[in-house]
Amino acid sequence: MAGHKHDDTMEVFLQPGEHFVGDEYYRLRTILGSCVSITLWNRARRIGAMCHFLLSQRASGQAPALDGRYADEALSLMLEELQRQGVKAEDCRAKIFGGGDMFPDLRAGTGASVGRRNGEFAQQLLRDHGVPIVASSLFGVGHRRIMFDIATGNVWCRQVHPREVGAAALEEIP
Repeated sequence: MAGHKHDDTMEVFLQPGEHFVGDEYYRLRTILGSCVSITLWNRARRIGAMCHFLLSQRASGQAPALDGRYADEALSLMLEELQRQGVKAEDCRAKIFGGGDMFPDLRAGTGASVGRRNGEFAQQLLRDHGVPIVASSLFGVGHRRIMFDIATGNVWCRQVHPREVGAAALEEIP
């Protein structure tokens, strides 16, 4: 039944550069500054994926293997795993989080922040793969705490401004 909770739900915390694909028995968490997380969810199969990437793309050159620290490669890793489980990219719904400006006072007038570039690149990447973006919480100042419940597809996001640590409320992004 939709939205039910399992007593045996396992929590996974993603570090920068990591991704995870799992079923309804998993809840995923991470903390983002200028990094970005993409969540992918397939309602019919109750399978989801989440990544935590640091930069939009690798500088240049061929790499021996895909690296989850980069948006394009992290998305490829997630989509490959989902495909192995019979889930197509276009059958997922995406949500995007992060891209915060961690040091706005230091960067004034120097162009787009790393976080903004990450978030804008993630949006374009998902459009290019035909994955509908159904929600996002991007940019602004400070870090975000993210929790993705694969059983329901719900993601909770709390953005914390550096001057308001501890004052922000948890907000559900349905």
